[in-house]
Parts: sequence; C-alpha cells; structure tokens
Amino acid sequence: MPNEPLIVEDLLLLMMDDTSGAIAGEGTLYYTLGGAVLVELGLGGYVRVDARDVGLTGLKVRAVTGASPQDPLLRSARKQVAERVRGVQTLLAEIGPALRGTVLDRLVERGTLHRERKKTLGVFPSTSLSVADTGRKKALLQQVRAVLVDHAEPDARTAALVGLLSASGTLPSLHRTVPWSGKVYRRAKELEQGSWGAEAVNAAVLRTMAAVSAGTAAAVTD
Repeated sequence: MPNEPLIVEDLLLLMMDDTSGAIAGEGTLYYTLGGAVLVELGLGGYVRVDARDVGLTGLKVRAVTGASPQDPLLRSARKQVAERVRGVQTLLAEIGPALRGTVLDRLVERGTLHRERKKTLGVFPSTSLSVADTGRKKALLQQVRAVLVDHAEPDARTAALVGLLSASGTLPSLHRTVPWSGKVYRRAKELEQGSWGAEAVNAAVLRTMAAVSAGTAAAVTD
C-alpha cells in the first residue's frame, strides 16, 4: 500500500466522528466513495470524460489506454471502467458498494483508525471504530478550512475533497472547524461543480433522498 493515502481514504476520515466512529452520510456513502475513486482516477489521467458525450446515466467515462495506477484499489476500479464505456452514475453504483470495508481496512492498517472487537453481553460479537491518528485529520481539516474560510487557493487534491464533501451533503458536520455559512456553502459548491465526479455524487445523493422522501410520504398517506 502506498505511503500517501488516497483521496477516498482522507474523505472517509473527514466524514467519521472521532470517538463514536459514526460516518456522516452513511446512507449514500457508496456513491461518495465511488465518486472519490473516479475523481482520483481522473486526476491521475487514468480515465477521461467528454462534456459533449452524455447519456441517460450521465457523462460517459472512458479508461485511458495504456495507463494503469500502481495502487491496487485504483487499479481495480480502472479495470472496471475499461470493461466498457458507460455513464458515471452507473459506475458509481458498480464501484462504490465494495469500497467501505476496503477503505476502513486501509485506514486501520495505516494506524489512522483504531478497530476494537468485543462481545456485547458476553455473547454477541461487535466491532467499534475510532480515529486513532487525530493529527492526520486535523491537518486535513485545516486544509479544508483554509480554502472555505480563509479563501486560500486549493491544490487539485484539496479541491476534490471539498467538492466531494459538498456533493455528499456532509460538509456541515465539520462545523466545529469549518463554521457553516452561506459563503462556505457557495465556495464549496463552486468546487463541487468544477468536478464531474463530485457533481455525479451530488446527483446520486439527491436522487436517493428524493426516493426516500417519496417513499415516506407514500407510507404516511397509506
């Protein structure tokens, strides 16, 4: 595993509560994680999109011939993209569901997260996660704050993280470090809309929320 964490690793770390291990946006997490992987593949030049090539499931994503990332997680995702050309929304649903456990395992292996296995009532096995390396998360939060509050110009990686946090709807959960405001919202949206991967995540999250709301309304009506 490379020394430098992937964008998807840092994103999940930012979305996780330090002590409880709860992950913000858990219900649509696989879209967010899938988007992070596609964004990193795009930044690395391993996949590409054409703004003029849009289908029913969003921008068509193509693997770049001959290019393959060293990281096994990215390499696997790039292989999926290379199987056939399809829309970004389809790829989010195909790549995302398997990522949660894999990314958590990587964070534990790095020592960023602590995993504790125990038995409830002495019988039922359970697992809890907490942030072990708070220094990494604090550094990431300061980068996000610098961009959204102090108006610093982000590098491509930080811009991707902010855009994905915005797209997932979880940015307000960082309010202790990044005070939530209209200016913060608008700046984050700018970065989200500058990333085709983040925009796809936002569309998927909104679609899921609309479906849940519709289902709830129907249940109440019945």
